Amino acid sequence: MSQSAAVLDLELHPKQGIAFNTEATETLYGGAAGGGKSHLMRAAAITWCTEIAGLQVYLFRRIHDDLIKNHMEGPHGFRALLAGWVACGFCTIIEDEIRFWNGSKIYLCHCFNEKDRFKYQGAEIHVLLIDELTHFTEKIYRFLRNRVRMVGVKLPAKYVGKFPRILCGGNPGGIGHQFVKSTFIDGATEYATYRVSRSEGGMLRQFIPARLEDNPSMNDNDPGYEDRLYGLGSDGLVKAMRYGDWDIVEGAYFDNFERRRHVVKPFHIPEHWTRFRAGDWGSAKPFCFGWYAVASDDTIIAPGVVMPRGALVKYREWYGIKLDSSGKFIPDAGLKLHAEAVGAGVRQRDYEDTISYGVLDPAAFAQDGGPSIAERMTKGTNGTNGSTFRKADNKRTAHLGAMGGWDQLRGRLTGDEDGRPMLFFFETCIHTIRTLPALQHDEANAEDLDTKQEDHAADETRYACMSRPWAGKSKVPDPTVPKGHVKLPAPPEGTRGRRIAI
Repeated sequence: MSQSAAVLDLELHPKQGIAFNTEATETLYGGAAGGGKSHLMRAAAITWCTEIAGLQVYLFRRIHDDLIKNHMEGPHGFRALLAGWVACGFCTIIEDEIRFWNGSKIYLCHCFNEKDRFKYQGAEIHVLLIDELTHFTEKIYRFLRNRVRMVGVKLPAKYVGKFPRILCGGNPGGIGHQFVKSTFIDGATEYATYRVSRSEGGMLRQFIPARLEDNPSMNDNDPGYEDRLYGLGSDGLVKAMRYGDWDIVEGAYFDNFERRRHVVKPFHIPEHWTRFRAGDWGSAKPFCFGWYAVASDDTIIAPGVVMPRGALVKYREWYGIKLDSSGKFIPDAGLKLHAEAVGAGVRQRDYEDTISYGVLDPAAFAQDGGPSIAERMTKGTNGTNGSTFRKADNKRTAHLGAMGGWDQLRGRLTGDEDGRPMLFFFETCIHTIRTLPALQHDEANAEDLDTKQEDHAADETRYACMSRPWAGKSKVPDPTVPKGHVKLPAPPEGTRGRRIAI
């Protein structure tokens, strides 16, 4: 084996180099497709393993086949990169594990279901690499982050303070889109490093955007790749995958939600409009309550914006979500309030409104040896300051001719025959606006959405829509008369349905 055969090609482009050399210990590198995330992870894993004896690197993808095809096999995978070193005896590859001469190891791991995370309960992860973080749930990510620790490993001076560490890559979309966006993107400045709270892991966090232009090797190796990105089929997908736009959600269940159409500034709601509320119960998970008004007539609510008769507007929201020590909300973590306190809180937030009725998650009416959650909410904290509800219609998808809740919600978002939405949200309903457009399809049932996501505001909105069913009307174009034919006059009034002499 010649010396040149043992030299590895681990060259990084400038943007990849920023992610490799950063002081941050919890980094998201990504955005657009083709930004060089996978090569960065392989190069970083090999380099750190050779320079730090006894290092344990765990590289994750959600699906095992993707892990092997993307990272182990192929012209740029570990087998090809390390072929010379394997021949020289510098390292060995045994199934999904790469062992180096100095005791360092790279483990190729997958975690398809949330229960699979427990396979790593006892792992000591010095470096956590997650490829396509948006394919994972927040629960899996938080669990794996909790296993990142380092004891008894001597670091070279240039690496002191940089380990243990996490490096993730990802594109917009996927089941984890919302938690990745809220964790790394929202409120953060690109490239800036900042210490997060203990409830968020306490690491030094950073977001490094990656674009196709940041990986010239992609164009050199596959000149047609950019054209195929533009051929994804929708402007939204192009913006997400070509330009890394995190406000566009690939595969969104409510892909017809548009902030410019459905979110409005608060306005004075006429007193005669019917008002009601809907609620989705939660304790360990957030609860969500929404207050709605029904437009009694076509009403101009802003310049050029007409709310049609029968449209709903969610004008108030109470979302029971936990905050960390810095005041930032923790996605999908509830307040764990008891039912009496929640009932009193709803009543308090009715203010002076005349509420015609309320609908609540049917699960809250279940009895298990004592009063139900709904009963306890009725009592409130002093026996008289609670709030009352009836059971909501909980049908999610259409079945045997019965309408489905998601169809009702989607139909109202699409709007009437003139393209006007039949469902609006005050811009103060921040959690509905935050979570609704990020929800994804259930992989096992495309007609339903994935319930592992933060779907509480969506459920509450669905209950509200089902309490006031709406059927859209389609405009039927006037029939066209073929060339050479004569259009007959309409029959006289009072003769429709009877035969008439011609």
